[in-house]
Amino acid sequence: MTISKRITVSTLTALALAMPVPTLVNAQAGALVTLVVPAGQFGSDQFTDLLVNSLGAAKGFCGALDDSYQVDCLAERLNRLAGSIPEDSDYAEVRELLEQSSKEMAALARSNRDTGKPRQSASTGGANAQATTRPLTPVRDSSLAEVNQQAAAILERTETLLLRTPDDDTGKKLHYTRIAEAIGSNKTLLRS
Repeated sequence: MTISKRITVSTLTALALAMPVPTLVNAQAGALVTLVVPAGQFGSDQFTDLLVNSLGAAKGFCGALDDSYQVDCLAERLNRLAGSIPEDSDYAEVRELLEQSSKEMAALARSNRDTGKPRQSASTGGANAQATTRPLTPVRDSSLAEVNQQAAAILERTETLLLRTPDDDTGKKLHYTRIAEAIGSNKTLLRS
């Protein structure tokens, strides 16, 4: 018996770009691709790799920005990543935690907004171009250290919740531990 999961074409395409394994993507925009996961197993190594790699890319992307935009950039990246996780998948709990962290970090940036700087979108060029889905809110320089500390605490709480996943025969703990470690690596961006 197999369990079927739906993943968007953009998520599968990102997986194909992130992974050094052959992947066939032959679908039109807006189509759904079915990923088959054997029964009794949690998720897939490839999808966990995609999430881990995306969290690492978020650190690099946001780290290239002016410090005042980094908290909201991480919030935006977490929200974007959460949106790419199917709601009814094994990763639904990860999706919820990323969404909650994103909301809290975005609210933190908004409540400490530097009105002297513009809200602006960010993007990179090249073959693996990335762009924010919304304009980012800059944080006041006078509040930056405290906001970064609070944002790091949000990420740490998310990491801890994932690490507390009970160990079972499905392998869920292993996948969640890898994702938690990737989330935790983003804290270093806020401490620099």
